[in-house]
Amino acid sequence: MLGLGHYRPSNVITNQDLVDRGVDTDDEWIKTRVGIAERRWADADETVVDMAEQAGAKALANSGVAATDVDLVLVATCTMPTPVPAAAPNLAHRLGIDAPGAFDVNSGCSGFVYALNTASAAVLTGQARNVLVVASERFSGWLDMADRSTCIILGDAAAAAVVGPADAPGMGPVVWGSAGDQSDAVVIEEDTRFFKQEGQAVYRWATGEMAPIGIEACRRAGVAPEDIAAFVPHQANLRIIDALARRIGLPNAVVARDIVTSGNTSAATIPLALSRMVERGEIESGAPVLILGFGSGLAYAGQVVLAP
Repeated sequence: MLGLGHYRPSNVITNQDLVDRGVDTDDEWIKTRVGIAERRWADADETVVDMAEQAGAKALANSGVAATDVDLVLVATCTMPTPVPAAAPNLAHRLGIDAPGAFDVNSGCSGFVYALNTASAAVLTGQARNVLVVASERFSGWLDMADRSTCIILGDAAAAAVVGPADAPGMGPVVWGSAGDQSDAVVIEEDTRFFKQEGQAVYRWATGEMAPIGIEACRRAGVAPEDIAAFVPHQANLRIIDALARRIGLPNAVVARDIVTSGNTSAATIPLALSRMVERGEIESGAPVLILGFGSGLAYAGQVVLAP
């Protein structure tokens, strides 16, 4: 990864704001159950591509890679308002990237890691030189405000990474997989277009199955868990994050807890948290970072990467 960038909408929604909007909950219940104090929601006219443009432009500037040198654009998202057209070609056009390969990756909360490894494979095989990978989600348009188990969790954001050639490997082998027998645990309902999930099922799956994936990602990268400088898992639930950090065994890692002020932004959570941690100086350039995405599908993907 040559550079990172992120964007969060300016509209801050606190837990009390949700109560004021009629959600049957309170601040203590939300913080106790999922660990969220606030989240960001996009303005009514702010789109997935709008947010992606902001994050993508920042990542390009941060990486030093010119838009004219990008030849593949990938957008990880599951919240485009319609399945066609994809976000990626429009995003490329807005950023001045001339006629690149461009497509979307829809793997929900693990989408960024899937897209990141698609980019890595393209660079390694010579199919692309520089790839812009953006995760952008706008969940505020898919919420059932009468369902306190979901509307309190989700936020809007975008974050991006530029992937390109390097003198030494900066991304370890990915460990990915799926549990399609639980595909109905996280859905957007066909009739209502509301986001729904079986929270307890996802919680049990994530806390029970994802720690070994993180350990295996470290093993494949040739890095001991105690050498990991930062752990950036999907920001689904603060209790899940803390449980995974304990079970993997990461005594020296800074653990991303971006969920507290950003909520769950699905595919955007990992690059958003990572970009903000790097920006704050919490992770040094070249430090090994364990990233671990998991969620809808159900699908997962984890690997060790070096911070840009």
